[in-house]
Amino acid sequence: MPGQRRRIVADHEIPERAALRIEPGDVVEVGDRDTEWPAFTFVSADAGAGWVPERHLSAARPRAVVQVAYDTQELAVAAGDEVEIVSDDAASGWSWCRGPAGDEGWVPHRCLGAESAGTRS
Repeated sequence: MPGQRRRIVADHEIPERAALRIEPGDVVEVGDRDTEWPAFTFVSADAGAGWVPERHLSAARPRAVVQVAYDTQELAVAAGDEVEIVSDDAASGWSWCRGPAGDEGWVPHRCLGAESAGTRS
C-alpha cells in the first residue's frame, strides 16, 4: 500500500487539540478506550494528550510506558482530494498519508477510495 495514490471519498477534519508525539520510554497516563476505534486508548503526557494504539503501550495501568513511537497528527482531507499513502496501519484502520501540499498525517481507511491512476510501483 505505501506509495499508492488514493482519491478521498469522504471528508475528514482534524481534532481541535494539538498533535501529540510520544517516544519509547515516555510514561503516559492511560484513559478510556475509544468506542468507535477500539484499537485506540486516550493517553495524557507532559507534551499533551491524544489517541494512541493501545498495542504501542506497556500493559501497566493507569500509567504505561510507550513501547513504539507514535505521532497523533491527523490530515484534514476533503472528498475529491488525492493523497499518497506513506505507511499503513491496518490493525487500527488508519493510513499515514501525504496530501497535495506535502503535509502529512493520519487518515481513516473509510475516507480512502480505490487506488488512483499514476500510482508509483
